Amino acid sequence: MLKGYTVPLSPKGEANGAMAPPWHYAGDVVGVEFWTDPAAAEATLPEGLSPDPETSGRVVAYFFDWQFNGENDEYLDPVYSQYREFFVLVDAHYDGQPVSWCPYIYVDNHHALARGLVQGFPKKIGQVHQTRVFASPGKASPTPAPGARFGASVSCDERTLAQARVTLEKPLDDPSPLLSRATINLRHFPTLEVGKYDKPAVHELVRMDYGDQQLAEVWIGSSEIEFYPAPREELADLRPVRSGMGFRGSMSYNVTQVFPLG
Repeated sequence: MLKGYTVPLSPKGEANGAMAPPWHYAGDVVGVEFWTDPAAAEATLPEGLSPDPETSGRVVAYFFDWQFNGENDEYLDPVYSQYREFFVLVDAHYDGQPVSWCPYIYVDNHHALARGLVQGFPKKIGQVHQTRVFASPGKASPTPAPGARFGASVSCDERTLAQARVTLEKPLDDPSPLLSRATINLRHFPTLEVGKYDKPAVHELVRMDYGDQQLAEVWIGSSEIEFYPAPREELADLRPVRSGMGFRGSMSYNVTQVFPLG
């Protein structure tokens, strides 16, 4: 009997792209809040979500340097457990409540891609980089302090899609507003049958369940971000018209499930 959580199923069940949950994550983030054309933001929303009337056009871009763990100290295998990721969250409403919607996301590790597709994140393979912090101070590592500067970028198919800069000003005493919106994803798996391409096998909105979600050492400041057009990409359609708060910090959480909506 073949075993595994995702394909490929195999005799030992070790070859699958993603092991069964629980999944544990910890990472550093460089983020930028910005506003785009409200019509462009609305165009990304799936059926069931509507623009947030109070913040229409608001988007937050996240550049993450992640480390993953399962239940067997997988973090001791860095080539498996470490990856970098970029995504945008668009402000929206579901059933009258403010939520975030993820239309685009890029990752550089195929195991993370597999876990993301299961959760409804529309992940694609890309290359993501951000300025790192090291405990040993020096000219090659900024220290979180007023005036410290951080850069980040994402590319796909060797084409740059976005670049950002954040200049820190002060620590954020209460980071909870950064976690105030539930994340809504769309689990979509198409049907491969002539005449049924428009009738997916799975098409459901889900709410992410982030267990024990925590933020630490969050600093905020000014920011700038640019998007660049590229073939077969639509991220640039969300090009910023103005930027808002920039931030840098660390995050951890666990995943065991998502909740179907409706």
